[in-house]
Order: sequence, then structure tokens, then C-alpha cells
Amino acid sequence: MNKKRIFFTGGSGKAGRHVIPYLLHQGYRVMNVDLVPLAYPGVDNLQADITDSGQIFNAMSSYAGLDELELGTGVPAFDAVVHFAAIPRILIKPDNETFRVNAIGTYHVIEAAVKLGIPKIIIASSETTYGICFSDGRTDPHSLPLEEDYDVDPMDSYGLSKLVNEKTARSFQRRSGIDLYALRIGNVIEPHEYEILFPEYFKNPEMRRRNAFCYIDARDLGQIVDLCIQKDGLGFQVFNAGNDQNGAIIPSKDLAARFFPGVPLTRELGEHEALFSNRKIREVLGFKEQHSWRKYVKWQD
Repeated sequence: MNKKRIFFTGGSGKAGRHVIPYLLHQGYRVMNVDLVPLAYPGVDNLQADITDSGQIFNAMSSYAGLDELELGTGVPAFDAVVHFAAIPRILIKPDNETFRVNAIGTYHVIEAAVKLGIPKIIIASSETTYGICFSDGRTDPHSLPLEEDYDVDPMDSYGLSKLVNEKTARSFQRRSGIDLYALRIGNVIEPHEYEILFPEYFKNPEMRRRNAFCYIDARDLGQIVDLCIQKDGLGFQVFNAGNDQNGAIIPSKDLAARFFPGVPLTRELGEHEALFSNRKIREVLGFKEQHSWRKYVKWQD
């Protein structure tokens, strides 16, 4: 059986360089479209700029590798697009450039996929859309836990670009009827970072307030992307992409009371249930966490 072909933008970044290997190991063929190639066995690379519409249309209608020429049946179609390419936060580029690259680049990727008839698109949104992470000053959420029906209201250029991208995705889904899922990705943690970062987080939990104490293991993010590729028929959806528990040792109710005093809880929380809720990906996609911080950091609650 032919492998599903995945057009993956931004696969050389912090998240992508773990998600792509996960997808390859699940049996997909992945073409990484990035400004910098990903040096990983089995991945196809094509250098292209998401802010150039022509390059994206061309790349998305391209062979993935020289071997595909042997079939003699023309360029095969991609089965899904996974769009992670972006300027990854504020204060790397000027604000207007961050917004331009992220918003216009996403428009180009979605437009090309829809007009080329690709039936599944998954885009990287962000936990910053909830308006806490890059706010000016100490900002409280409207309510906890943070769930997908929240009235997201960022005040920074990065979070705003991701919110605009969700609206762009919804618009294209309405006109096309395809499946288009936006992942509000939590703070991405690579395997080597647990022993470096988490002990300090536990000693100084205030460090993680702006992230609402969320994290997503980069490998678990691979599972989420795979589940999105497999799950058909949902139309436009937004999913929080986070791990089951907080990146903190304090129980959830105590964490909320200490760092978000006065913020209402909309439902009961499990003892260590993440304030950045992943309930929807568990219930709708069947996500089962494989990489809790508790596997990698020895700590007594």
C-alpha cells in the first residue's frame, strides 16, 4: 500500500524536528518544507518560503523525491498538510514582521492546499492566544481551566497572528468543507529539557504563570498530529495540545488559588489536571499521554 504523503512546513523547528520522526515511524512519507533542511533519515526536504505564494503552490504540487519520477504517472497528490512554519515568538523579529510572516504565510499555505484539493490541513496555533503569555503586565484569564470555547484575546503580535490564523482556517473550511484543525500548542518541551528546566520550575513556580503551567512533550505532539491526520469528518476544529498535568508539583486547585486568585473555575479539576485543559483531545481524538514529566524528573510532591 502506498504511504500517505504529508506536506509539513517548519519541520526543522523545535517541535517539527520531533514530530516528523514520529510521523515517519508511523509509516507516512513526509516532505519538510522549510528554509533550513531537517537532517533526519527518511525525510524529504524542500527549501521554500511560506510568505511567497508562488513557492508554496509550486512546492505543494511537487514531487517529494527523485524516486517518484519512476512511477511515470505524474506528480502524486499530498494527503495532508501540517503547517508549523512560523516565527516562533515575539522579540525575534519586529512585531510587524512576526505578524506578517505568521498570518500571510498561513494564508498562503491554507489557500494552496484548498485550491489543490488536499483534504486535510492541520495548523499550529498557540496557547498564547489565551492572552496570558505575552501580555503587558500580570494578566489573569477570564476563567479556568483554559478550554477551546474560551474567548481568546491576546494583546501581542505573535498571539494575534495565531488568532488570525484560526479565523483564516475557519473561513477556508467554510468555503471548502474539508477537515481543518488548529492546534493550540502548549510550551514545547524536548526530551533533554526535563532535567534541565523542570527542577527550577518546581522551585520557582511563578516562572510558569505566563504559560498557565502548561507544557507539551514534543513526542506527544507527534501523536496528536498523527491522530489529527487519522480523524476525519470533524470540519473546523480547535484543539489544545498539552499534556495531562501541569508543569508544576502544586495541586491544581491550590495552583489556581495561589497564582490566579479570584479567577472562577468553570468545573471541578482533578488533583493535578492541567489548567490548560487537554480534555478535548483525549475525548475527541483519543490522545493518551506517553511522556509525562514524572517519567523524567524525580520529585516528591
